[in-house]
Amino acid sequence: MPKTYDITFVGHMCYDEITPFGGEARISPGSAVLCGAMVAARVGKRVAAVVKMARQDEDILQPMKDVGVDTYLIPSDETTYSRVIHESENVDERRLILAKSAGLIDIADVPPLQTRCAHLAGISDTEFDMPLMKGLKSRGYSLSVDMQSFVRHVTPSREIEFSDVADKREIVAMMDKVKLDVVEARILTGTEDLEKAAIIVESWGCPEIVITHSPGVLARVDGKTFYEKFSNKSMVGRTGRGDTTFAAYLSYRLDHDPLESLKFAAALVSIKMETPGPFQGTMEEVARRLREAHSS
Repeated sequence: MPKTYDITFVGHMCYDEITPFGGEARISPGSAVLCGAMVAARVGKRVAAVVKMARQDEDILQPMKDVGVDTYLIPSDETTYSRVIHESENVDERRLILAKSAGLIDIADVPPLQTRCAHLAGISDTEFDMPLMKGLKSRGYSLSVDMQSFVRHVTPSREIEFSDVADKREIVAMMDKVKLDVVEARILTGTEDLEKAAIIVESWGCPEIVITHSPGVLARVDGKTFYEKFSNKSMVGRTGRGDTTFAAYLSYRLDHDPLESLKFAAALVSIKMETPGPFQGTMEEVARRLREAHSS
């Protein structure tokens, strides 16, 4: 009997070299796939991760395996290497450099898994193309994507520049859920007003949009808007905020309504932002944070 999954995360594994403002660089395994899959597994979902990377680096998949994520490796010549440099005290202002990339993922390399949801968890425009998205959609999955996967363009100098996406309407129309942050929302829609941006993205054909910014997270679902503030006491774990928020929302949303899912995601990511790296907390901690800060 083949395994079935609730959520399959697709994208690159990478090494993150993070330099905080006024601090020293720290290197650790990262990626939107890692942050997302770790969350979904800790929430109790059956999770797969389809990752493109160099086979010699596959030991960095162990943290996902340890929490029950089934990993499927697409071999590449090199593993993606990302540099994140905070040049000011504003944690949302970051200089991004993609020193190495594992390259585009081909639909033929993605195993035909039985999964309810497939989430395209990319960190730049070097991971997904239209044939991959159309191929996944044709498999009948509920499909979602983080728009940072397209807004972040890698230049010849390997710097990441943020710019508009020519195929944004076609991409969004293929999706059942779309995730953005406030910067991506402004670039794609022309407004930093989260609700206005969500309504614009909704008009392109996606029924469910999640947008994060420093104070909190907004969801727009079937024409209704929901918002929840974060409750974190520090920002040392800022990297991965959006990936973690959406993975928590996506996981909880399988069994709960939008507002419950948004509160759950805000509580979980608030705990994550207080510690560097992927979410390492427990559901008991999330339940306590929900009661203390997200119950009203």
